[in-house]
Amino acid sequence: MTSAVPQPQSVPSGASEVIHHEGYDEAIRSPFVPVIRSVSGARLVFISGVTGAPVYHDHPHVAEVFDAVPRDIDGQVHNLFEHLDQALRAAGAERSDVVSLTRFFTNVEDDQDVVNRVQGEWFGGHIPTSATVEVTRLATDARLRLEIQAIAAVPAD
Repeated sequence: MTSAVPQPQSVPSGASEVIHHEGYDEAIRSPFVPVIRSVSGARLVFISGVTGAPVYHDHPHVAEVFDAVPRDIDGQVHNLFEHLDQALRAAGAERSDVVSLTRFFTNVEDDQDVVNRVQGEWFGGHIPTSATVEVTRLATDARLRLEIQAIAAVPAD
């Protein structure tokens, strides 16, 4: 059963709007929305993929740097969102400014429900657009299970 399509809704910063379209159903729980439109004067912030590993690390990679990274998805996703917070703060952005996520899993079936739960808690009600992809492995270290790339829209100064 579909619900009436709501009007565009501004995110708290006012830099973008959540858009729904035909087929919208308020009863469906989802970790993404179909469309977010940045409004006039918004500055876009592009955040490189982050993982549960330290953001700053040597290239070529030194395996020992990643020895302290949790092996479980819960530990990795909590670290990842701490790293995403650091990047957002550095850019003058907030969690609610995130308009798009690209999520790269090494095992969607085993890890997606945990990530969706932690992501929902982390955003605290804000829901960005997103795409989820399963990959064979992540380039940083074979022990990593998730990488997320983000785009945020912040109000112009």
